[in-house]
Amino acid sequence: MKCIHLIVIFLVFFGITNDAVAQDDSAKYVPVSPDSLKISDTSSKPLYIASISIYGNKKTKPFIIEREIPFKQGDYLTAADLEKQLVVAKQQLVNTSLFLDVSVFIQNKFGELVFITVSVRERWYLFPLPYFKLADRNFNTWWVTYDHSFQRVNYGVKFLHNNISGRNDKFTVWLITGYSRQFALKYERPFVDRNLHYGYNVYVSYTQQRELNYGTSENIQKFFKPDSLFFVRRAFNVEADYVYRPALHTKHVFRFQYAGEKVADTIIALNPNYFPEGKTEISYPEIGYNIQYQHADYNMYPTKGFLGEARLLHRGFNSDVNVTQLQLLSTYTIPLFTKTQLQLKEGASISVPFNQPFYNKRLFGYGQIFMRGLEYYVIDGVAGGVGRATLQHQFLQFNTRLAAGTKKEVNLPFRFFAKLYTDVGYAYDENPSNSMLNNKFLHSWGFGLDVVAVYDIIFKFDYSFNQFGESGLYIHVRTDF
Repeated sequence: MKCIHLIVIFLVFFGITNDAVAQDDSAKYVPVSPDSLKISDTSSKPLYIASISIYGNKKTKPFIIEREIPFKQGDYLTAADLEKQLVVAKQQLVNTSLFLDVSVFIQNKFGELVFITVSVRERWYLFPLPYFKLADRNFNTWWVTYDHSFQRVNYGVKFLHNNISGRNDKFTVWLITGYSRQFALKYERPFVDRNLHYGYNVYVSYTQQRELNYGTSENIQKFFKPDSLFFVRRAFNVEADYVYRPALHTKHVFRFQYAGEKVADTIIALNPNYFPEGKTEISYPEIGYNIQYQHADYNMYPTKGFLGEARLLHRGFNSDVNVTQLQLLSTYTIPLFTKTQLQLKEGASISVPFNQPFYNKRLFGYGQIFMRGLEYYVIDGVAGGVGRATLQHQFLQFNTRLAAGTKKEVNLPFRFFAKLYTDVGYAYDENPSNSMLNNKFLHSWGFGLDVVAVYDIIFKFDYSFNQFGESGLYIHVRTDF
């Protein structure tokens, strides 16, 4: 645990320190308090946006910033509408993950003429970093179930370059060894056209594993690892996405993918239903559509607003693989008081036809969708849903300063939230075998602490109880759905 904390601290402060060094033109940055967003004009006359001035963007192109602002030069807005739109503009810019600080405010006003200033402080975008990640689903499974063995850790180098051309494009290279071996490349380009509506992503990877989850028993993953250094799984993946974002909050992604996997004969001997028809090797095309709606103050940890996503995919067109899957995710955060919110989250998935091999039945606990209090378990199935209700209250906030008193000063914000929560869920499988969690109503509850740190790092400490009388402390780092 200490090792993980040291690495997280290193990653955070590596980026922060470099960010402070990079801001050699900080005179252009104009920090402004939130009160500067308020407008005293109560008249009904519309205000004219005379200009929008942008400061502090050394790398980011001005049109990328302007793309996130819900108004433009030459627009007429009432004072009330403008005040709301200034808040939206700040939220949109924060959610690009390009900036440490953002201020959007009225610099000057002459009658009905208003002059808007956008002031940003950019993040550090280049991260050639050591890579360290647990191979297991969550921290508790690694620490308790597998006795925090470092043989179950992936490590290597992750080269990350955000905002390469100043257009919020991202290039990532993974060179991973340890528990598994992986080589992967990814490039994301959100906009390629003049109107900033269309973009694309490309991704390629090759993976080798010496240990493989071949099945489950009583909702516990079963693994096989040979005594030799033999790889029991090899997989490759090539993906291309076409991205369409017509407005501020909605994005459409059309995905085209080709993938293949090969497993050792022993895997099929242990679970003949791992792949269809007892095959040891499959390859398949996949097509998918994803629609996202994001309208929240901070997407990584919203305190107000709605985030929604729907994913539809079809995998395979022959006996090797044939599945159509629909997945829905949503987060609705309702402010109750100044620093208190009620957050409602839902995740649901259905795959047809229902008769699927193990490869296509990993439902809850494997990735984004899980129930708090059931972290030690996985649930296989073809249909199900999880719902969460969380009452959260921010009880502490402070900034830590680097290079205080100099022009390179950087404020590092930290927020602390106490929370109470309850989860419900249901997972259907027509052949549940010895599962104790399928085809029944599931529920859990608990309390906890969330820490929201700089660079979108979020720590979650949950003490949960489930309906089977089990309880414990569970730790997550940005694994929530």
